[in-house]
Amino acid sequence: MSEGSRPDPQDAPGPDAVSGQSGGASRRQMLRLGAAAGAVVLTVRPGIAQAATSVLSCEIPVPDPARASQAVAPDGTMVPKGSTGAFPGGRTFTGEQVRTGLRGGNLPGTSYEESQAYLNYVRRLQHGRSGFTCYASLMMPR
Repeated sequence: MSEGSRPDPQDAPGPDAVSGQSGGASRRQMLRLGAAAGAVVLTVRPGIAQAATSVLSCEIPVPDPARASQAVAPDGTMVPKGSTGAFPGGRTFTGEQVRTGLRGGNLPGTSYEESQAYLNYVRRLQHGRSGFTCYASLMMPR
């Protein structure tokens, strides 16, 4: 540029030059980010599918082994064996069976009343009881 001439507008630094990136570098970075995001999606989805499968195959004993000598009352509480209206314990259901029961179906091999008693027991499960983790996993939103 000579001393009396005006600067050429094409020689002026553009917005990418001010930020220290050329247009090509910015596009490359976006492509890299897109490729990385695609890889994350591909690796996470099988993990989610595996977790969903394990939740459906986990087991919930009714009642838990520590209370095996008791029966289940219609409200889900534990009562002594032989109590009127109580159902025998010693059953184990998978997460999928319990989920179906919670959605209105019966647990396999049970009458409607028996199924409701067992489901009430499952709803009352607390941390530290056998089957609680399986039940909590069923209740988590997807």
